[in-house]
Amino acid sequence: MQKFIIAAIVVFFTVNAAFAADDCAAKAAEKKLAGAAKNSFIKKCEKDAAAAAVLQAPSCADKAAEKKLAGAAKNSFIKKCEKDAATAK
Repeated sequence: MQKFIIAAIVVFFTVNAAFAADDCAAKAAEKKLAGAAKNSFIKKCEKDAAAAAVLQAPSCADKAAEKKLAGAAKNSFIKKCEKDAATAK
């Protein structure tokens, strides 16, 4: 089950990054940027979009709360969840 959740998160970030790339390129074209200015704008735009996506993803503590875990089980779950999330990156 956790592998499915991690896979879903990875797919979410991949799809989100693809849409962000298209959106950032469209914004750069709208601003009529070219060359280094365009590349710099797109790079910053994609970085900002990725940061926003991370903030929107449910945290390990939120997942533990959904499962109604408490005490040692909660701590163990959060520790493993964070380790798995760091490995997935």
